[in-house]
Amino acid sequence: MVQDLLIAVVAAAAVGALYLAAAARVVRQYERGVVLRLGRLRDEVRPPGFTMVLPGFDRLRKVNMQIVTMPVPAQDGITRDNVTVRVDAVIYFKVVDPASAVVEVEDYRFAVSQMAQTSLRSIIGKSDLDDLLSNREKLNQGLELMIDSPAVGWGVQIDRVEIKDVSLPETMKRSMARQAEADRERRARVINADAELQASKKLAEAASEMSTQPAALQLRLLQTVVAVAAEKNSTLVLPFPVELLRFLERAQQGPPPDAVRAPERGAPEVPAGPEPPGAGVPGPVASWPPAAADGADPGDADVPGPGATPQAAPTMQEAQLPADDAPETPPSAADGRPDASGPSASRPVADAEPYARH
Repeated sequence: MVQDLLIAVVAAAAVGALYLAAAARVVRQYERGVVLRLGRLRDEVRPPGFTMVLPGFDRLRKVNMQIVTMPVPAQDGITRDNVTVRVDAVIYFKVVDPASAVVEVEDYRFAVSQMAQTSLRSIIGKSDLDDLLSNREKLNQGLELMIDSPAVGWGVQIDRVEIKDVSLPETMKRSMARQAEADRERRARVINADAELQASKKLAEAASEMSTQPAALQLRLLQTVVAVAAEKNSTLVLPFPVELLRFLERAQQGPPPDAVRAPERGAPEVPAGPEPPGAGVPGPVASWPPAAADGADPGDADVPGPGATPQAAPTMQEAQLPADDAPETPPSAADGRPDASGPSASRPVADAEPYARH
């Protein structure tokens, strides 16, 4: 009897141990347990730790609650400006409702992957190439909203979506490189033009300031000569005097207005009377020195002695004779007087001016 009782106890203990082994479950910290009893969802979700289920009646589904990183396969598409591109992305999501992730969708990972691919192709068709290259943050937000809307019903929360790379055709890459080079060259030319404009303004101010200071101008000239001489070349530099340029400039401009003297204060003004008849018509020019009288030797003309006062030469108006007093016929060569066409003929007015000045 005792032996049969011991066998029964041992058998019961073995069955209990097998039952415990079949019913015991361990849920990790980053997991949650969803129990289905006879195919029906149990209300409670098993927390992390040790839990028990009914073997043969309950089925425990463990759901990972960590953030999942899922790469989205590269998608080919045509942008809104008709450029063929190839875009790949990465998506970050996690399960927030384990029961919905088990019941509402067969495989939430595969569902999220397919939704991400279709949303990425849709974003490519609605965007321009410039947006894909420079405005990715806005595209990431739009792609996240497109995936998150259906994923909420699956108990999945989209944490972040990032576009990884945008691949372009080789022809498009070369075109963009030429465009970027042209843009950089344009900016460089604008910067050089602004620099030249500022330099020209400063140079004009310096030239205006140095023009008022002759010493500064001479110093600048000497500095230029020293700089040229220090280059070790065979060029001979002869500095040109700046004062000569100033003199020539003043000579071309003429005398200043102050050179013309105003009439003395208090001097009576002589009214201009009517011009005599024939005043504007030039008359014949008398010869100088005056010719000798008829029959006289030209050498017998009165010559002032050393102590005599020299006779003033006739002025231009005195040298002019009226047209009526001119001799009708020239004197004869037989009288001993020189002919008017000879070397002692009357000199022009230009020869008489030096005598008038003396």
